[in-house]
Amino acid sequence: MTRLVLTNGRIFDGTGADPAVGDIVMEDGLIADVGSGLDGDESIDCRGKLITPGIFDCHVHFMADGDFSPNTHLNAPFSLQFYLAAERMQRTLAAGVTTVREAGGADLGVKEARELGLIPGPRMQISLTMLSQTGGHGDSWEVCGGFMPGMMDEHPGRPHNIVDGPEEMRRKVRELVRAGADVIKCATSGGVISPRSNPSHAHFRDDELDAMVAEASAAGRHVMAHAQATDGIKNAIRAGIRSIEHGIWLDDEAIEMMLEAGTYLVPTLIAPMGVIDAADRGADVADVILNKARAVVEDHQESVGRAIGAGVKIAMGTDSGVTPHGENLRELAAMANLGMTPGQVLASSTSIAAELMGIEDEVGTLQPGMAADVVVFAGDDFDVTNLGARVETVIQAGSVHP
Repeated sequence: MTRLVLTNGRIFDGTGADPAVGDIVMEDGLIADVGSGLDGDESIDCRGKLITPGIFDCHVHFMADGDFSPNTHLNAPFSLQFYLAAERMQRTLAAGVTTVREAGGADLGVKEARELGLIPGPRMQISLTMLSQTGGHGDSWEVCGGFMPGMMDEHPGRPHNIVDGPEEMRRKVRELVRAGADVIKCATSGGVISPRSNPSHAHFRDDELDAMVAEASAAGRHVMAHAQATDGIKNAIRAGIRSIEHGIWLDDEAIEMMLEAGTYLVPTLIAPMGVIDAADRGADVADVILNKARAVVEDHQESVGRAIGAGVKIAMGTDSGVTPHGENLRELAAMANLGMTPGQVLASSTSIAAELMGIEDEVGTLQPGMAADVVVFAGDDFDVTNLGARVETVIQAGSVHP
């Protein structure tokens, strides 16, 4: 197979080493060598450019695209969601995101279509749906007695998501694993875009969470928790859940618990702002949802900023789907604005995210033997506030994508 070499670029390799000018050789989908004076069959001159591992986004939803109103889903034919997801996956890859955790929506067929080469897109771990208690963040019941359509509705490849009690939880996790889930997702609090739940209220009891984590662990799966309420965050940490998604109301005790347990935080800082942006674009956003989004922005940023300052492990995630796909690297600027250095932001978006997903031996750093997922950015400076506009070349498994 052709040996492709990137020459003379400033390399951030994700290992913790200082960035340095050098070359990267790729062959058979893997990184063959990193150094200087290397050669290959084809070369790309990266002089004056920044080279990083492929960027990770640990929280995306390909079945929505910045317009999550019920009418959007109500008026769409069932199969259209899969074709739309394919285009969104391509847009995400073009933005430099080569690996994602799909946090609810995509099923095994979507993942396998990418793996078979039918559609380009990021490497993907899927959760299928988000487990919710009755009346929780994932419950689409309305007071009229009907259910509003959404991006995680049940179908043959996406199990029903409402579960109550530890025994039901045990069975539901097994159903998700059977259907192809790589990671189990739950909601341990209410949320912003669910009109009937309160994001400051904790959901699920300890015995339910313990049963979920035990079954997931037995199947070799991690658990991620939509957790905005303080008590919901703490319940998730005590249960051994691997990552807290959003973390809007972290207090000092919760932060200390995360540090002690080694729990990751996936901040999704641009998500509440995305709800506000959607309303500004004319999307059909209910007042109750818009008011919740406006109410949480400042608290969200303050909580995440304190977690960053305390040294909590941060993995980049955007909640894209709530925001339009392809704008993922906006999150990097939001992280930097809360005090993370450029090196910390890039580590959170590469090697640390790979550790969260349990694939650090395959992707996330630029070392021989690792998958050749690479992004080349215009300019070699470390300014992460506008990286989205600087993406020049995206390479996945050694193949250059337009």
